[in-house]
Amino acid sequence: MAEKALETHRNAYSEVVLKPSSGGVFEVSLNGVEMYSKIKTGEFPVEDRLLKEIAAKL
Repeated sequence: MAEKALETHRNAYSEVVLKPSSGGVFEVSLNGVEMYSKIKTGEFPVEDRLLKEIAAKL
């Protein structure tokens, strides 16, 4: 998903950070604002939907 986000909006990001984890953690933040948390939803996001939400905030 990070690769697709970078390909789609290459010049919009100043930094992308991937933090390895365990236990099924998958969280996405943009400028310190949580965009998605698998811990809260219990499932992985729909990739295209999350990428559209990120694009709307850029």
